Amino acid sequence: MMVDRKGQGTREDPWVLQTPSGSSEYTLHRDDNANPPVLVCTVGKTVLHYHLRAIEDLHQMLKAHGDWMPLGSADEQKPAAEGTVEAWGRSPDNPVGGWYGLKKGLRGRFGMYLPPLLEALGLAEVEHNPKNNRMRAI
Repeated sequence: MMVDRKGQGTREDPWVLQTPSGSSEYTLHRDDNANPPVLVCTVGKTVLHYHLRAIEDLHQMLKAHGDWMPLGSADEQKPAAEGTVEAWGRSPDNPVGGWYGLKKGLRGRFGMYLPPLLEALGLAEVEHNPKNNRMRAI
């Protein structure tokens, strides 16, 4: 089921999203002029950057995977559980050859902040349990 999405994904009108568990609200917007183009994720006063291509790359990986995949969100300093969206988002085998997160020290949490965006864009389904959520491509 697609979640109600607020915003257009611009700096002036960012997407307003909630983490999969529904415990926190955050915003994302595109910055096509950055090099490389980025998604700017603002959580409270913390600002994270992810490769903009993560939207399409994650969708393609999930389509190829063909089933539910655990999110496995983790901070950069903690290891990501194997077989999770988080592990893929930092794997040397993904299309960018490593981290989709671009700010050293804040490169993790890919499995927390990207899945709700894909859901809002109609590209994926995401579970919304208190923890251990999964996603799959639509």
